[in-house]
Amino acid sequence: MTPLHLTADRAGERADQFLTRSLPQLTRSAAQRLLEEGAVSKEGAPVKKNAKLSPGDVLTLVLPDPAPVDLVPQEIPLDVVYEDGDVIVVNKPAGMVVHPAAGHPDGTLVNALLYHCGDSLSGINGALRPGIVHRIDRDTSGLIIAAKNDFAHLGLSAQLQDHSLCRVYEAVCVGAPREDCGTISAPIGRHHTDRKKMAVDHLRGRPAVTHWTVLERLDRHAHLQCRLETGRTHQIRVHMASFGHPLLGDVVYGAKRPYPGLAGQCLHARRLAFRHPRTGERMELSCPLPPWFQAVLDRLH
Repeated sequence: MTPLHLTADRAGERADQFLTRSLPQLTRSAAQRLLEEGAVSKEGAPVKKNAKLSPGDVLTLVLPDPAPVDLVPQEIPLDVVYEDGDVIVVNKPAGMVVHPAAGHPDGTLVNALLYHCGDSLSGINGALRPGIVHRIDRDTSGLIIAAKNDFAHLGLSAQLQDHSLCRVYEAVCVGAPREDCGTISAPIGRHHTDRKKMAVDHLRGRPAVTHWTVLERLDRHAHLQCRLETGRTHQIRVHMASFGHPLLGDVVYGAKRPYPGLAGQCLHARRLAFRHPRTGERMELSCPLPPWFQAVLDRLH
């Protein structure tokens, strides 16, 4: 495995925090595990997870071979928008969980990818999330990219970090903003009382930026385009709710009663643009609005 060299740029930052900031798709627990296993070194010596870094420190990361995956490949139909030897982009349906978790041991996108791709998935995010570069919520539909090898995964993660991987969503929100466009810049972290939710947290949250544009004003609603500059959990949902315009159908951050015809929030990942990690070619992909989303728009006209 080719070593990855990362240069620290902040004084006093912990090694595990630096790794998760530099490789945003590496979870904190995964970063700590790599440090505990001696996969990260500085000047040839292993680095402890709580070691404080200085600007200019160079950490060398050697990723271990992917652990055997205990997940079961499942023959679940996939709407593949693009695929080659390095990446696969799928139009995920609403209702499909991205990776196994408590309460969702199978039937996930990962189970489907394991069947479709075989052993060709990156192992950076651990045995339960092979190939997963970024996530979208269960009830959100649309484009999601997965990496078939660690080289592609690291390249795509770098683009997430420098914001050159472009993710554009469409949504319907409750109420119509006065302005035609705007930017919400508000840090997001775990809700201080409900750990299943996220919230704007100016003290402990991580930076989060969402750019929004009104595509159409509807009867007491608005059809929006939202472009993510960062990718925090539930980011669009939390930001729009904090702005006073929660997404239609979002029973977690908006009205507690489901909207007729919706199983969750009205949110669709419409467009995805990135540099191909191997060729450097700019890739721009899109998918149509699903029938359920179009039905909501028709109903609100």
